[in-house]
This record gives sequence, structure tokens and C-alpha cells, in this order.
Amino acid sequence: MDVGGQRRRLPCWWITLSLLLCVGNLVGAQVKYNVPEEGKEGYVIGNIAKDLSLDVSNLAHRRFRIVSGPDDALFQVNQNNGELYVNKRIDREKLCDGNAVCTISLKCVIENPLEVHYIEIEIADVNDNPPIFPRSEQQFEIAEHTLLGTRFQVQTARDPDLGMNTVRQYKLSQNELFDIDVRERHDTKIPFLVLKKALDRERQSKHRLTLTATDGGNPAKSATLNISVIVLDINDNRPVFSRDSYSATILENAAPGTVVIKINASDLDDGMNGEIEFSLGENLDGKIHDLFTLDKNTGELQVKGKIDFEETDVFKLDVQASDKGQPPLMAEAELSIKVTDVNDNSPEIEITSLSSVISENANPGTAIALISVSDKDSGVNGRVICTLLENMPFELKSSFKENIYSLVTKGRLDREFTSRYEITVTATDLGKPPLSSFKMLNIQVSDVNDNAPEFPQNSFELYLSENNVPGASIFSVNAFDRDLNENAAVAYNLNQGDLTSFLNINSETGIIYALKSFDFETTKTFQFHVLATDSGAPSLSSNVTVNVFILDQNDNVPVILYPVSANGSAEGVEEIPRNVNAGHLVTKVRAYDADIGYNGWLLFSLQEVSDHSLFALDRYTGQIRTLRSFTETDEAQHKLLILVKDNGNVSLSATATVIVKVVEPKEAFAASDVKNTVKDEEENNVTFYLMITLGSVSVLFVISIIVLIVMQCSKSTDYSSKYLQDTNYDGTMCHSIQYRSGDKRYMLVGPRMSIGSTIVPGSNGNTLVIPDRRRRCSGEDTNYDGTMCHSIQYRSGDKRYMLVGPRMSIGSTIVPGSNGNTLVIPDRRRRCSGEQIKSCP
Repeated sequence: MDVGGQRRRLPCWWITLSLLLCVGNLVGAQVKYNVPEEGKEGYVIGNIAKDLSLDVSNLAHRRFRIVSGPDDALFQVNQNNGELYVNKRIDREKLCDGNAVCTISLKCVIENPLEVHYIEIEIADVNDNPPIFPRSEQQFEIAEHTLLGTRFQVQTARDPDLGMNTVRQYKLSQNELFDIDVRERHDTKIPFLVLKKALDRERQSKHRLTLTATDGGNPAKSATLNISVIVLDINDNRPVFSRDSYSATILENAAPGTVVIKINASDLDDGMNGEIEFSLGENLDGKIHDLFTLDKNTGELQVKGKIDFEETDVFKLDVQASDKGQPPLMAEAELSIKVTDVNDNSPEIEITSLSSVISENANPGTAIALISVSDKDSGVNGRVICTLLENMPFELKSSFKENIYSLVTKGRLDREFTSRYEITVTATDLGKPPLSSFKMLNIQVSDVNDNAPEFPQNSFELYLSENNVPGASIFSVNAFDRDLNENAAVAYNLNQGDLTSFLNINSETGIIYALKSFDFETTKTFQFHVLATDSGAPSLSSNVTVNVFILDQNDNVPVILYPVSANGSAEGVEEIPRNVNAGHLVTKVRAYDADIGYNGWLLFSLQEVSDHSLFALDRYTGQIRTLRSFTETDEAQHKLLILVKDNGNVSLSATATVIVKVVEPKEAFAASDVKNTVKDEEENNVTFYLMITLGSVSVLFVISIIVLIVMQCSKSTDYSSKYLQDTNYDGTMCHSIQYRSGDKRYMLVGPRMSIGSTIVPGSNGNTLVIPDRRRRCSGEDTNYDGTMCHSIQYRSGDKRYMLVGPRMSIGSTIVPGSNGNTLVIPDRRRRCSGEQIKSCP
């Protein structure tokens, strides 16, 4: 953009160019621009390159840039064309803070060769700020007698703009009382409020005005100020009574403080000039001042002394009202008070005879008191009626003589329901209005033993932890007797003589003590009865049942059932072949805890083990299994220390030691025979019964084999079979599969086959018939459970065998070939892993 074009856009802009001679290659020049404030971002101020006669084509190559100026970078230069433009909004008032001339200096640098140029930008003011009053409201307090022409200075509006853009004039809203006058002071226009008409507070006490300040911009901006004028009062009005004369009526014997009448007066003035004080006239009889008093602030006339109709029936008074102005103004009024005769004597009650205590078993009609009443008035005002409150077990009976009454019982009394009566006797005359008197009689009801002790519940439940400390209190009972004194003194006894050996009760407090320590495993619950007897004559009693529930504590240490050595210690030796695979069941630690619940819930953990990578212990079942196969470098003997602990708050524990010996497969079965023989001698009665059961099942299994052979001979060889489900197929040889054909179920013992393969019944000698009366196996076999369907592989010499028959406990002796259900597994098949084969589904 050329300079001429820039001039056409900004009529007021101009440029000053000065060339300076500098040392070396440094050439300095200065350009001056004029720009208005509030310019938009991107607004082009001028072309520095053209104004300095620089080559525009190489400005970017020579790194033409601004190197100094305001911190917020209000201006930037375009390196492509050399134009200087506005980068951020320019606020002249913020930059120059009211200075008449606002100038910003920039320094531009261009390299190759190095040149420094100075640019001066003058910021021109625009009318971008309205006038502002320091506060939005201003209040004046002006007395109503203020002289006309009095001036009151008003807030001055401020405008940060300069020249014509600042405040030029003030204008007051239309009114008839005030005008505005503006004076110049230090180049500032100061407004004054001028009173041009007299004020009258009684006509209008407050005036609201609006002052508008306007600047000289185009368009003009303005601000407003709300002015409140409070008119102050002067004492120019006299008090005025609401009436010229007052009259009132009062009953004789009116109590002191009774309000006879309230006198009202008003004053149009304000403040102290409008505050009124009341007073009685100075020329009244002195007796009037003894009988009446007038409240100077409220105007209430009250009774001060005793008024008697028989002495004076009418009072004439003068009252005055005076304001507090200076000087005060006063007004007077008349007051006439008429006294009305009333029944002013109340009846009097006299108690001539009184029995203050009566037994609760007194018969109806028993006399308690003799009452007489009287009234000083005569005629109807002297006649008296005597009454009692309702819902009382008493009544008044009139005597043959007038105004004499007897107080008697009219029903049965119950001290436990009401032990004390406050009887109010009311005497009322027949005057208008009637007057009444009251007399309070206090009657105490004495106690008799008519209530047995009562327990708060029909029965109690006591939850007592076992192993309690003998002699300590375990429970307490408390019976309440609604009678008094000795009739309510309760003694406690146990109602069962057989309990005295282990229970005792404090006869006075009802605290029950245990004389022995209870054992949950021996006694879980019992009950006893407590008898409560009062000390009345005759005595009354009641009993309550206490049900005792003994709570279990963790007081029994877990007992190791297996392994157990010959000397009774929890220690056993297990021998396993070295060729077992991972997951082989080594043994199972069995334990028992006499406690129940969490106290009897046992958890197993390995405390010590020679090789953590070989064995794993199930924390819930106690089963010990191998984690991997044994290698040649593994030790031949491993010691496992198993901790068995319960889940009590303070857990108890026991330990068992298992010695695992790793032997060669041939030695394993030979050692197994020896070990099982020793164990057979040490087995308890449970093992003996288990072997009987195992033998019976074996006999039944042999019979099943015979039946299977007969059936196989009679069936066609091409009969297709239907398989039952077989899980966990892995392609190894050692496996047993159950299937159904017709009404029979068979077991094929041989290589594992994929599900869906065809099996021809009778085509193999290792197919066994499973009798229907046998229970189906679970599909998983790791633990001994006594069921029939099971297969075990073992090696003897160069042969490998599979025993198909009842499940047997780990460690039982197996004699190869000793049972008809033992099958030889051909050598050409892949060797078994040595672990127990999964049973039929």
C-alpha cells in the first residue's frame, strides 16, 4: 500500500522521515503515524517499507521485524509487504492514563546490512467511554425554612476521554423546587443544586430528582444520578385531640393498672416537633391524682387507687397534649368518667374438718372434709353454689343447713393409678357477673398390698458365651411392684432346686451368677425360672422364665485325623513314583475341629516345604498335589509342614508333617505294598468297615464282568453304540469310556478316543459291563468317595496294568492279576502318566 493510499484512508495521518548518519553500515530513519484507538485487529496503519524506500522483495530474507515496543505487542509488521498493522485492541485511556498526547515508540531492525528504524505512533482519542458518577445515588437533607437560592454541591461526573469527548453539560429533571447550576473549576464542570421555591414538609417530605451528565462526542454518551431531597421539619403545627371531649365508664373496685380510656392527639410536624406528651390538668383535686394516672407517651388513663361506687359515681378531669418543639405548643380537652356498681365481693370458703390421708380400700361414702361457704354481699349476690371438678372419685353433699357441705368418696380408689388428689372446691355466687372463690384440698391415698411384682417381659433370652468365669454375674432380672414401701420390696429366688449347683441369684438385686463354666460342646441350651416375692402381708409373687443359649467360642484346637503316626504324632510318609505328572494327588491332610461356624472352619497352608515348585496345597480341602513332573536333579525326599488353623477371632492351629519320598516306579509299588500292610494294622474301625464295603463292591463287579461276557456273546458285532459324555480328551492311551447300548451300560478301558468314534460292543476284551444298580460317577476323580466306577494304572516289571473297580483310598495295596477286573495294557501304547484316570461320566 502506498503512502498516498494510506492518506486517503486516514485523513489525519502524516509521516515524518528523518535520515541519520550512523557509524559503519547502520542507517537510522524515523517514521511517524497517527491511528485512532479502538481500531480493529488487522487494521493497516501504513507501509513502513515504502515510506522508508526499502525493497519489499527481500524484507523476509533480511528479517525485517519490530524489536521493541509495548509488552503486549499491540502492533506487528508484515514481512511480505512491509505493512504495519494493529495486532491487538488499543485502549488509549489504559495506555496513557489521561495524558493529552499518547505516543508509542517502536524500533524496527533489518539485517544484511543491519539497519535500525524508529517508528512513532500517536494514538488519537475517540468517544468510547461514557461519563460516570462516583455513586448512583446522592441524598440531601434540607430544612423546610431554608432560604431560597441556597446551593448544594452535587457529585461530579468523570469521563476518561479528552477534549470534546469529555463531560460537556448537566441537565436536571423537570421540577418546580430546584434548578441546576454548573461552575468551572480546574477544567472540570461542577454541578450545584439550587433551591428556587420554599419547601413544606407537611405537604411533601421527600423529593426525587434525576441529574444527567452528557459528553460532547458524536454520538453523545451520558450517565444519570438519582438525587433524593429529605425535607427537615420545624415546629409550626399545634397538637390536635381526636375529640373535643371524652367520656368513659368504669366498674367499681377496678384493679390498679386497669385502662379506663386512651386519649388520642396528633401533630403534623415531624421528629421532636411532632412528638406529643399527655398530662392531667394542674387544677384537679388531689384525690384524682391518687385514683388515676395518665401515661404521658401513650395517652392511656389507668386506675391507680381503689374506686368505690358508694363513695363517688362520676369523675371530671382535664387532660393536656403538648409537643416537644421549641417553644412547645399545647392543647386541652375534657374527660368524664362514670363508675358502675358491680358484684364486687367473692364468696369465702372455710374448711372446718379435713382428713388428708385415706386408704385406697376405703368404702364409697367415706367422709373426708366438712366445708362451709359465705358471701359478704346480700340478696342474689350473696347466694352461693359449691361445686367440684368432674372426673373425680369424690362428691359434695349439702347439709340441712344452707351453705354447709360434706366431701365424701363416691367410688373405689386406686393408689397405683392416682396416689394424690388435688381437689378444687369452687364457690360461685349468683350475682351478675357471678364471682367465684376456690379452695384446694390435698388428699393423699395410702397404700395396701394389692399388686404382685411384675417382670417387664414374659420371658427372657440369655446368650452366654462358653468358658465364662465361674462366680461372675451373667444376667440380671428386675421385677417392679407398683405398691409402696414394704409392699414393693421384692426378693428374688430360683424356682428350681436342681439349678443351685451351678446358678445363684442375689435375692435383693436380682443379679444371677454362674457357679461353673459352661461348655458349648456339652450343653447348648437350658432354662430356669426366677420367682419374685414382695414383703406385703399377705405377700404376692410372680415368676419369669429365662432361656439360656450357650454361644460357641473358639476353644478347641484342630485335630489332625490324617496323617497320624504310630506314636500319635501328626506325621506321615508318602511314597510316589518319580514319573508322576503335574497335578498328581500325593495325599490329603484331614482334620477336625469340635467348634462350629467360623470357629470350626479349617484352612490349610504350607508352612515349610523343601521345594515350592514341586507341591501345592489346597487351602480348603487339604489336598497335596504335584505342581510339575520330577526331574533327575530333584531330591528323593521332601518334607512338608502343613498348618491347619480355624477361623476364630483368635485362631487356633495344629501342624502336620508329611514326608514325601520319590522312588522309581518299580520300587513305588513294592514300597506301597509294605506301607499299606503297615497301615492296615494301624487302621481304626472306620477303615475296617471301609475295606468290607470295598470287598463287597469288588464281588459285585466280578459278577458284572461275567454278565458282560455272556451278553457280548449273544449280541451282533456290528451294533452301533451311543456314547455318554467324556470330558477333557487329550489323546493319551490310558482312559476309560462309558457308553450305553440298549439297556446296558459298558466301560471300554484302553486308549483315549475322540468323542464320536464308533465302538463295537464285544470287539475288545477290555470292555466291561457296568451294572445299572451302581451309582454313576461324577465325571471327575481326584478324591476318594467310595463309588464304584474307577480305574487305576500301575506298573509291575515290564507290564503295565489297569485295575477297573471301586474307588479306593490312596495307599491301598493292589496286587497285579489278583482280580478279574485287572487288564494288561499293551506295550506298544504310549506310557500312562501314573496318575489316576478320570472315571466314567
